Amino acid sequence: MAHDTTQRVLFADDFHKPVTVSFDQPDSSSDGGAILLKPIDDELSLTERLARCLFDRRQAGKVLHSSVDLLRQRVFGIAAGYPDCNDADALADDPVQKLLLDRDPIDGQSLGSQPTLSRFENAPSSQELFLMADELADVVIERQRDRRGGKARRITIDMDPTDDPTHGAQQLSFFNGHYDGFCYLPMVGTLQFNDEPEKYMFTIVLRPGNAHCSRGAIGILKRVIAKLRVVFPETQIRVRLDGGFSSPAILDYLDQEHVEYLVGFAGNPALEARVEPLMRAVRVLSATSGKTETLFADIKYQTKTWAKPAA
Repeated sequence: MAHDTTQRVLFADDFHKPVTVSFDQPDSSSDGGAILLKPIDDELSLTERLARCLFDRRQAGKVLHSSVDLLRQRVFGIAAGYPDCNDADALADDPVQKLLLDRDPIDGQSLGSQPTLSRFENAPSSQELFLMADELADVVIERQRDRRGGKARRITIDMDPTDDPTHGAQQLSFFNGHYDGFCYLPMVGTLQFNDEPEKYMFTIVLRPGNAHCSRGAIGILKRVIAKLRVVFPETQIRVRLDGGFSSPAILDYLDQEHVEYLVGFAGNPALEARVEPLMRAVRVLSATSGKTETLFADIKYQTKTWAKPAA
């Protein structure tokens, strides 16, 4: 298809001839950068290992696309900016997307359709999803073991809930007062080695939008701490959580695990009274320097529901 136009925006003053724009180049793709994903996946065997956690319930004689191919198609598509299965039909013969699945970019078999991908996404059981999450953590920890030669002075586990806004009547979408909107509230877990700036995600768990901040945290921590102690037996483990996790159950669990932990606490009159002398001093420093200032101090604090005070 060709379209003739006199370009008035880019060449308003010094170019007056018609500009012909053609959109008829065959077998083109705008996703060339996605090719870089394939060698990374090949090195980690990530999609292959995740696909092994799935049980294929389809009739063998009717299967055109293997589970690992469908998983790769979905993962690479999302990474390339196509989060919706509805994009699958338009991308079924995209040369780059086919190349990512080891198919000839021109003559290779078309990729899975939207109905095929939608059925694939809805087929796994909760047990299979758990196995996939467990496998993801194994891949991340093994990768870091190889990178660091099995040695690290300290590994910091960060757990953070984050909002994923929703805009319809999706299942598990609820109003969250803190984020002032309807959303999911997935839990994200990351690992940090020593004082490196990089963090490596080892899990993300989808949760309802009205889930308590700490929901599922102990189960995730139990699994990852056990894995880390097998691979990094001499390494100090630190757990870092924000104020939404400061419940007796989580604090008791962290004490039992004998890990170093830092847990934030929501403000309350008792704590505010304890830190007021420090606040007066830091206000003076800030007024003098004209910058944000920080002071630190240790205090003992215990609520009625705690078995012992925290420092």
